[in-house]
Amino acid sequence: MQRRQLIGGMAAAGALATTGLSGRAAQPRRRPNIVFMMADDMGYADLGCYGSRDIRTPAIDSIARDGLRFTGCYSNAAVCTPTRVGFLTGCYQHRFGKDLEWALGPANNKTAGLLPKDTVLPGALKQAGYRCGMFGKWHVGWRPESRPGRHGFDEWLGILLGNVDMYTHRYHDGSRDLWENDQPVERQGYLTELLADGAVRFVENNANQPFFLYVPFNAVHWPFQPPGKPEQIATSENWRDGTRADYIAMTESMDTAVGRVLDALRRKGVDDNTLVVFTNDNGGERLSESGPLFHTKGTLFEGGIRVPALLRWPGVAPAGAVTGQVCATMDFTATFLAAAGVAPPDKRLLDGRDLTPALRQPGRPFPRALFWRAELNGRRQMAMRYERWKYLDDNTGERGLPELLFDVEADPGERRNLFYSNQEVAARMRRQCLEWHKDVARGVVYA
Repeated sequence: MQRRQLIGGMAAAGALATTGLSGRAAQPRRRPNIVFMMADDMGYADLGCYGSRDIRTPAIDSIARDGLRFTGCYSNAAVCTPTRVGFLTGCYQHRFGKDLEWALGPANNKTAGLLPKDTVLPGALKQAGYRCGMFGKWHVGWRPESRPGRHGFDEWLGILLGNVDMYTHRYHDGSRDLWENDQPVERQGYLTELLADGAVRFVENNANQPFFLYVPFNAVHWPFQPPGKPEQIATSENWRDGTRADYIAMTESMDTAVGRVLDALRRKGVDDNTLVVFTNDNGGERLSESGPLFHTKGTLFEGGIRVPALLRWPGVAPAGAVTGQVCATMDFTATFLAAAGVAPPDKRLLDGRDLTPALRQPGRPFPRALFWRAELNGRRQMAMRYERWKYLDDNTGERGLPELLFDVEADPGERRNLFYSNQEVAARMRRQCLEWHKDVARGVVYA
């Protein structure tokens, strides 16, 4: 198993701030701004740069054109909440309790939540002088002590639960769920556009200092309501209804929102000193397109956890490149800290890895082991990815169900089980999974 390391990175980050890809000396510049945008339930193949046939995403695709496209990126989990926990903490979500390891449903969302002491981002960046803003879906706790402001965000606008009517901003039980800086608010407008409004204002108001902007869109999660149709009210009866056409319109609206944020960076003259990432929180839902990948959100097959990821960082990541670097959501956390020259608080050890070496040399990925486990909808799974191999135990509690081993580089659709011809590989990966289970059970680890 890959040993976790303290993110030192300060000297390296200083070098990144003063040198380009060639390594030649350059004028010192301010620490990079950081923008992390995340879609919700989008399919792996629902972007133009990942081969979409029916959705136009020119703004999101421009990040790939000007930076890197990942082909081996994974979400920390197969559902919403735990991936967000992984990003905010830089660690496997399993270290923070079962509610955050699986998902915060409507019943326990108001009683459980991520504690501020467990968050690494944005508190560490704020202490280092960054202005921090969040505009989007929080979904790691409803209680006042778990809301964004307590975790270090200077300003925020968004929803605390998992999904709302895109126009009324109410949950299907009728309760309001649109908040600004800890206060419930009423706003007229389509949610994706309101989030973009807030993100753009944040860039415009903070371009004269380092900033961290977190934009976790609620699109394209149900209810599937396209923009421009405020009369289409979602109810408890039709909450999950929708069509591919609705989904396409929602995705393209999100692309427009991303374009507005990118335009604001250019307009304020800070785009050349901003690290931008766009990714997704888990695999696609039933209206999505995942290309060659098998299965969907809620499982540990590739269609449930492999996600699109794009990164633009002028002077560090070459434009128009593709990398097969295996990575997960929490690795962006470690990368952001290294870019800012910030160490985790209290000598905390992170599970995330700094991706900067792979960004500078996309064709030379470093070895990366990743682990998952999930208990969702009566199904128990555990999985590991290392180099070309993917081990998956799809045990639902009945003895005798098969262990699976795939070469996911050659077979991303997981159609050919290689377990029986590579039992030593499978046995080794299973042992590593069980060692990892013991490790995360210890909780957060400090140096």
